[in-house]
This record gives sequence, C-alpha cells and structure tokens, in this order.
Amino acid sequence: MHIAVEQGAKAGESFIGYVEFLANNGYVPPNGKAWVDHIRKKGNEVNHEIKLISPDDATELISFSEMLLKFIYEFPGRVPGKE
Repeated sequence: MHIAVEQGAKAGESFIGYVEFLANNGYVPPNGKAWVDHIRKKGNEVNHEIKLISPDDATELISFSEMLLKFIYEFPGRVPGKE
C-alpha cells in the first residue's frame, strides 16, 4: 500500500487495487504480477487472524518483497548520472 501510494495511487484503496496499480504502471517487472499477487495472498492469510507462517513462507515473502523494493527504489538509483 505504501509503495503504491508513494508512486501515485490514491490512498484508501483496497490492497488488490494497489497491486493492480503497481502492475499496470510499470512498477512490477514483466511477468512479475503473479509473485506480487502471491505476496498479497500470503499476507492476507496472516493479516486477518493471528496465525504464524512457516519459516519457509516467511523467507519467501521477504525475498519477494525485497525484489519489489529493489526494482522500485534501488535499481533506478543505480543509473549513472541520475540524481
């Protein structure tokens, strides 16, 4: 949600709306919408009730989230000459 709003989405939308915003506006790599949606689904499983996820699921979600953050924030800043 925070990433999408920072990139121009309206506040107060649904989480799937933010996933769609990121995918439709080029913030998700080609063919990457499925893994962003996977983050959403796994997050929903533990967001609406107190439920622990497995260490493997947690590691997977962190890895997927890390790639999204790198794609949106880190890699664009590595372009030579871009301030």
